[in-house]
Amino acid sequence: MASKFDDLAGRLLLRFAVVLHHTVAGRVARERQIARRDAAIRGAHRRGVPVETLAARMRLTPSWIRQVLNGKKPAEVEEAA
Repeated sequence: MASKFDDLAGRLLLRFAVVLHHTVAGRVARERQIARRDAAIRGAHRRGVPVETLAARMRLTPSWIRQVLNGKKPAEVEEAA
């Protein structure tokens, strides 16, 4: 059973992931920030934050969040010609 500390820690990690997600720029910096964001998402999920909440707050799909949680890189979105 998750304690109140785990819930609070999970929510704080989620907020950190959101901030990182919205402030990434530059290819190398972007990759570093996304790696940190993904680690924060995994940490929040380990502390009891459900996938649906993670997806809603991150403005990503639940399937994208599940790929991050499984350690897979989601496919890059291709530009339309």
